[in-house]
Amino acid sequence: MWRKALVAALLALAVGYFYGSPELPEQILQYISLPNFQTSSQNLNSQNSLERVISSAWEALITLPTRQWSRVAVGVNACVDVVVSGVSLLQALAVDPGIGQDHEVLHSKEDLKEAFIHYMGRGAAAERFFSDREAFQRIARAAAEYPNAKFYVGGNAALIAQKLATYPDLMVLLCGPVGPKLHEMLDEQIIVPPDSLQETDEFHLILEYKAGEKWGSTQAPQANRFIFSHDMSNGKMSSLETFVVSLEEFQPELVVLSGLHMMDGQGRELWEERLKEAVSAISDIRKDIPIHLELASMTDKDYMNSIMQEQVMPIVSSIGLNEQELLFLSQAGEGPHSEMEAWKGIPDVGRVSDILLWILEQHGRSEPSSEADLTRIHFHTLAYHILVTVDGYWGNQVAAVMAGARVACNQACGLQSVDVSKVELRAPLEFYSSHMEPREQLSLNPAEPVTVWRRGNVTFYFTPVLVCKRPLRTVGLGDAISAEGLLYSELLPQQPF
Repeated sequence: MWRKALVAALLALAVGYFYGSPELPEQILQYISLPNFQTSSQNLNSQNSLERVISSAWEALITLPTRQWSRVAVGVNACVDVVVSGVSLLQALAVDPGIGQDHEVLHSKEDLKEAFIHYMGRGAAAERFFSDREAFQRIARAAAEYPNAKFYVGGNAALIAQKLATYPDLMVLLCGPVGPKLHEMLDEQIIVPPDSLQETDEFHLILEYKAGEKWGSTQAPQANRFIFSHDMSNGKMSSLETFVVSLEEFQPELVVLSGLHMMDGQGRELWEERLKEAVSAISDIRKDIPIHLELASMTDKDYMNSIMQEQVMPIVSSIGLNEQELLFLSQAGEGPHSEMEAWKGIPDVGRVSDILLWILEQHGRSEPSSEADLTRIHFHTLAYHILVTVDGYWGNQVAAVMAGARVACNQACGLQSVDVSKVELRAPLEFYSSHMEPREQLSLNPAEPVTVWRRGNVTFYFTPVLVCKRPLRTVGLGDAISAEGLLYSELLPQQPF
């Protein structure tokens, strides 16, 4: 809308000067509420680009909540990430490029190659379990010895704990399978219960690719990564009971839970029984402590349905997820737009909004009579984020959604603050609140870069991301986004959980 106004102003100027009336442009500029032509032209130059306006707005508008968390407990998946170039590693493994094909579970190098190509061609993140232990160890050894291989703290819980630990006034408990290499890499501020320490590390392999990178006939439309592992400790959520027992002594104000996705692909018999035990353990957490669940890539629709409908989602207060996880959740539950196989390009805001509302209506506390606890969802995709909350439960969400977008930008670029020369705006400037009727046409104001709308008693907060043109690392962005969003969120005290 603001672009249309600017075009109108420019046309008015051209007409006015053509007919020799120097007063006309000023009159029309006043009419359309633009301050003057000089200011408008300044906004077009590189010193006042949209990216710069948004970055400045972040610095001015992102403020911490009145009541901040002082003790946060995080569990239960932790590992060491080995990050390498996906194409380079597969070439080193003497694998030739070919046709992409998704596999719910990887059994061989060929499965790995096909799944990697499938997701690389879409520029989409994915995570898979590798069933053959010996084959995985051979690939892991090759990855660890590959030139330029990098070792990082891995696992959603450990990554979230690392991000939270950057705030010195916050005490962070991390519970998960922590081996010696991971332990030495963790921030010294993080408390690890003795029962979480183990003799060996769990390794996850992260195959990254760059935007535009080619392998055979496949070209990546954007930078992303493919993750795989043979991780039995995290795969069985073996640290969950230890985690829940540790909460009694630690007394957290917020619990962050992740790792459920690690049971995906391990067979119904394993996850069905273990999920019941997990729900029993989570139910032992005090009812006044909010629980945030961080989701990740899954392929088993029955398993996702169990998490969503019968088991976990109704007993957590908040969830974090990306576009693949959101669509799969809708497909598993036959929700809105579940007929779509995948997103094409930047996910449509209206469709995303429809699915988010459906989750809160079907599995959350969108109505006061509901017994579910879910009142908050933090959705993130490359170009934008949406925070959606049931009214009356969460505060400071405008700042929280912007903080998540800012950390995505900075972490991808490997910077402490935004460098506008290294980022670009890809979010839509105009969009609809829904893909169905009735719907509201909305627009983005870069100077106040959070667009807010309501559907019933649910409020949506949309903000753009300044996308890093040449990201240094894509792993862990979702965890950093969720952690930062939680840090800037405030639980309103008048609503019991």
